[in-house]
Amino acid sequence: MTEHQLGFARIIIHRKNLAEIIVNQGVFMDLAQVDQYHTFLRTHLSAPFNLLINKLNSYSYTPEAQREIGTIREIDKMAIVTYNKISELATQNLNRQPRSRNWTIKSFRTKETAIGWLDSAND
Repeated sequence: MTEHQLGFARIIIHRKNLAEIIVNQGVFMDLAQVDQYHTFLRTHLSAPFNLLINKLNSYSYTPEAQREIGTIREIDKMAIVTYNKISELATQNLNRQPRSRNWTIKSFRTKETAIGWLDSAND
């Protein structure tokens, strides 16, 4: 397991095809940050890869970032861990945004169940 710090997020690589993303508190993610995020994933992971989005913090996106986040073809599945109703609703809203590539995504209340789903999805 290795940990990397971007200016707006911490990324923990659990395996060559699984990374955990923790966006920093209060970030207002823009398109340049989404591009940096996607480039990091492509550089450090082996495709196809899965993502565990750990919503420990509160953050938001510009409209352009909402449409582009998670649209790279190398992403297979995303598990979102939400800890409260607000982060759950924010995730549902983000999931409803039109984008160029649909997501395979599921929300969970614990990190362990999220990783279990990502691991079982690879069978």
